[in-house]
Amino acid sequence: MFEKIVIVTRKTRLEELVERFNTREQAKFYLEHMGIDFSDYDREHTTYLTAVTRLRHELESLAKVQLIDRGFLPNFIFTAHDLVVTVGPDGMVVNTAKYLHGQPIVAVNPDPARYDGILLPFRPDRARAGVSRTLEGRCVFHEITMAEATLNDGQRLLAFNDFFVGRRTHVSAFYRLSWHGRSERQSSSGVLVSTGAGSTGWFSSTQNMAAAVSRLLRKNRAPSLSPMKLAWNDPRLVFVVREPFRTHITGVNLAAGLLEPGDLLELESQMPEGGVIFSDGVEGDALAFNSGAIARIGAAEQRTRLVAA
Repeated sequence: MFEKIVIVTRKTRLEELVERFNTREQAKFYLEHMGIDFSDYDREHTTYLTAVTRLRHELESLAKVQLIDRGFLPNFIFTAHDLVVTVGPDGMVVNTAKYLHGQPIVAVNPDPARYDGILLPFRPDRARAGVSRTLEGRCVFHEITMAEATLNDGQRLLAFNDFFVGRRTHVSAFYRLSWHGRSERQSSSGVLVSTGAGSTGWFSSTQNMAAAVSRLLRKNRAPSLSPMKLAWNDPRLVFVVREPFRTHITGVNLAAGLLEPGDLLELESQMPEGGVIFSDGVEGDALAFNSGAIARIGAAEQRTRLVAA
């Protein structure tokens, strides 16, 4: 079934500083001059490289191995016979998943003391066993729902956690939102559309804000709101309009809702410039959303297959 193991890595903070300052010594001088502990960067770098080296050595006995940096993901062509191993924080899974088409991911936490690793079930010393089970067809998967945004010009973007639709500068965005046969012109600081995997992230912060405002309006006598959290495999998406502003031409009645399976949220840009749709908090991974653009957002057909420990 699988012919190759693709290990996706990332540059450490120290490597990025060396690129910036040309040498390790100059990077160290800069950090220490700014009062920052260089040893923390050094430990992180060493721990990460040790994990990658171990993985490469152990996995080469199982199949052909190829390493790529996550910066090359947009141009890398995965085949149906690739098994993918990510090494890094949870964001590595998020970044990689959008470029796959059903290939399984074995997610490795290279530094458990540094990363919480909600999406990272494997430590370096247990990753080989997880890869072996996957190669032999004996693994269990988490099927994770993703979101998809499609523009009326055919452009398409996937999100693992969430989409942000609004202005690149996060100032007031103007658009028309349509959902469940209703339509409303809105002015807000943007629309957030979240998957189950993202419901504990950015979407949870909007709930924290709503709870705080509710307590304020009720003079701290309001009971705590029960937070909404969707399972990773929940086929639904949830959307919330951030800070909707009511005027004589803009409304606030369609400010939050659940997208059931098959539902689409439609947004028509009314911004001459600066409009954007970006996924998973990465502003560089974006579509322009200016006047004339119509976006339809719903659950994607493809899902992330994350190998369980």
